[in-house]
Amino acid sequence: MQKIGVARVRLSAEQYHQWENKSVTLLGMSGVGKTHLSNTLRQQDWFHYSGDYRIGKRYLDEPILDLIKEQAMKVPFLRDLLRKDWIYIHNNIHVDDLGPVLSFVGKLGNPELGGVPLDEFVRRQAEYRQAEINAMYDVPEFIRKAHTIYGYSHFINDVGGSLCELEQPGLIDLLAEHSVILYIKVTTPAEEQKLIDRAKSDPKPLYYRPDFLQEQLAVYLKEKNLHYAAQMEPDDFTRWIFPRLFHSRVPRYEAIAKQYGYTVTSEEVAQVKTEQDFNTLVEAAIRRQGS
Repeated sequence: MQKIGVARVRLSAEQYHQWENKSVTLLGMSGVGKTHLSNTLRQQDWFHYSGDYRIGKRYLDEPILDLIKEQAMKVPFLRDLLRKDWIYIHNNIHVDDLGPVLSFVGKLGNPELGGVPLDEFVRRQAEYRQAEINAMYDVPEFIRKAHTIYGYSHFINDVGGSLCELEQPGLIDLLAEHSVILYIKVTTPAEEQKLIDRAKSDPKPLYYRPDFLQEQLAVYLKEKNLHYAAQMEPDDFTRWIFPRLFHSRVPRYEAIAKQYGYTVTSEEVAQVKTEQDFNTLVEAAIRRQGS
């Protein structure tokens, strides 16, 4: 298995250019352009490894199905069909549609409004965290599979925005050993606000570090004059917490990039249209880091 070396060894732009089987891990918040790059490259000779897809297909498949069955059993008609094995429930997740994973994570708040009770939410958060860790540990083996089984020359690791929050010893070292870590940074207030506005207009389930969640939950309840999480409107809390989550993650991303990787901007990523554009961008980021 080809490696780029220990975590703190840096590639030169020329070494990256000549690297026969490139492997790159994309790091950054949802919406900064990771999917854009992955979709562009998978049209070429790049194997697209989606962390969330791996989570949904391998590590949360059974919990997702259990959750669906639990809800289905509340409907008398479906309950009878399930108990007699007359119907089959399947987790039909796609790389471009991670709905089952999002549904499993859920949004904290009033169950009558589609929210998840606090204890259950915390349990699912812990399951998701472990699933993401496991999916990242699979990266070296999938790099091997991409080359030896599927015949791809290169590998792109499209990770979830919560990678910087996992705090799993040795995990980033492993990714840096087997891939170039490329952090996509939001550099302007306008781009930052665009990202936040997009998240607020369509609030999606998110992973939170346990201490961050408890801290922000206490602030929200006090601010809204509520007594407990089950009183919260799920979408309102998700919209409220996203900007705080964004700003808490930025220094974590930057610390990873400083120690292990290279940084590009979301504006630069938006200009990438071809594989050559991407490789040129990575080489430019390596040169900047070196200077």
